Amino acid sequence: MPDTETIVYTNEPGAVLPILERELTDFTTEATRFLNGEWDETKFIGFRLKQGVYGQRQPGVQMIRCKLPFGGVTPDQMDAFGEVAERFAPLRKGHITTRQNFQFHHIPILKAAEALKILARTGVSTREACGNTVRNVTGDPWAGVHTDELFDPTPYCGAFARYWLRNPLSQLLPRKFKVAFTATDQDIAITGLHDLGFIPRLRDGQKGFRIVVGGGLSIMPREAWTLREFSPMDEYLKISEAVIRVFEKADELRKNRAKARIKFLIERIGHQAFLDLVDEELKGDWANKDFSPDRLLYFDNEEATAPARRADYARPNGDMREFAAFASSNVRAQRQQGFSTVEIKVTRGDVKPEQFHAIAAVMRDYCGGRARTTVQQNIVLRWVRDESLYEVWQRLREVNLADAGANTIADVVSCPGTDSCKLGITSSMGLNAAIQGRIESLNIEDDLTKQIHIKMSGCPNSCGQHHIANIGFHGAAMKVGEQQLPAYHVFVGGSYADGGGMRLATQLKVRLPAKRGPEAVARFINLYQQYRYEGETFNAYFDRVGAKPFEAAIQDLTIPGDFDDENKGMFIDWGKLDLYQLQRGEGECAV
Repeated sequence: MPDTETIVYTNEPGAVLPILERELTDFTTEATRFLNGEWDETKFIGFRLKQGVYGQRQPGVQMIRCKLPFGGVTPDQMDAFGEVAERFAPLRKGHITTRQNFQFHHIPILKAAEALKILARTGVSTREACGNTVRNVTGDPWAGVHTDELFDPTPYCGAFARYWLRNPLSQLLPRKFKVAFTATDQDIAITGLHDLGFIPRLRDGQKGFRIVVGGGLSIMPREAWTLREFSPMDEYLKISEAVIRVFEKADELRKNRAKARIKFLIERIGHQAFLDLVDEELKGDWANKDFSPDRLLYFDNEEATAPARRADYARPNGDMREFAAFASSNVRAQRQQGFSTVEIKVTRGDVKPEQFHAIAAVMRDYCGGRARTTVQQNIVLRWVRDESLYEVWQRLREVNLADAGANTIADVVSCPGTDSCKLGITSSMGLNAAIQGRIESLNIEDDLTKQIHIKMSGCPNSCGQHHIANIGFHGAAMKVGEQQLPAYHVFVGGSYADGGGMRLATQLKVRLPAKRGPEAVARFINLYQQYRYEGETFNAYFDRVGAKPFEAAIQDLTIPGDFDDENKGMFIDWGKLDLYQLQRGEGECAV
């Protein structure tokens, strides 16, 4: 176990990861030295990445990534995010990622140093949120309140995050390492796409985890496979260390950064050979230590601070239909009687300063201070009394956060794309806005159609998780004569979090101009609604008919047309003003 004896862990809300003031001071000092020309840029990049500060495609500015284990966030932290967005982010927003982090973009390096101190005052760590390290440990945002969970994995997720933060073994891995803890077999945390995943199990009354390994998306999508059917709690950290030790020793992975994730090692040597390596590693002297997580466990007794019942509450008055639609799609009953969660649908994951502060106030007034982000780029308010749901909706409506349709077809997911990412090929955020607008114009009432998920990435790396969408897109480029235009590869039939495991989408044999994306989605919806069987889901329909009807439905859309004045808009990406030109930089570490 790493040497963490000098660190005192607490169970204060939001205090999962310890903050070391010296690291913040060092960052300011070293950033100043770099700007004065005293640092080699390559070496400085490695230094700042470990502090969660990542270079953008725009020169001279950075992205800050906050590390939120299991997506947990407090009101004070939300206020700090609002302050950072207001003072340092030129676009006045923070962005929720598909790994439950918050990111802030376009920040100069010395301003980033100041922002890190503001975040740290509320317990927000950015340490190892980037780089070839163990990244943010994600989790099910409904853990602890599910009606059907075996136990709450949150304390053990917190222990894992604490164990690996600043651990010498994970400071220079061949590549980034992603981990998730889910709460039920529905697998809302999507362990299947992670390097390491944990699913709760009980055996003879003993708590433990099913451990899966080797998942990932990007250029070689793979679903994680079972490493251990059952690992008792005193062993799950040991098993994780054995896996990471094997990964860290795989020097052949370091030769090609594009193929340096652990899934590539497993693909090359096979499951059994990898299992043998892990078992052999467990014979080392290091494995004889005490791996009980007890000292590291993160216990937050949320129920103890849940809101008390008041004498009276506001009731709907002329807006019942709108509120009912919100409650139907965004509210879930907790297993604790009388309480519900409220999922805030955050459009494209972007939160404005005034919205940060408004959410913080709602958390204090109605949630006992508890909320978590989601992989759908939303925010889940926890411990909301059933009687106060209408008041919460009213408060959210005041800051344009009361849209119904969380986790439906209208809740479109995307990565930042060319808005900020060096690896971006297309404006995935722009396509997101265009598709969501088209979806809203269709006024979809059919419940089965509402279940469709749409996701997009600005490049093949799948930060927008397009591989597991019912309808997915990833950025590409096309050429007409000498002129380039933004385009997308199209994916159909993926899924996740439905109890059936992660399912990878099928790539259609088409390349679609970006400006045709909304029309393609509309045609897919029409195809499904017109020809499905009664009660048939979108993926079931796709399984029955295959890819060809989908390809045929958009075949005419794949022809971009000539580059002329009448068709010039086809050669300009969504949300941009200039003609498209492919510009892809060297990524410091894929998001």
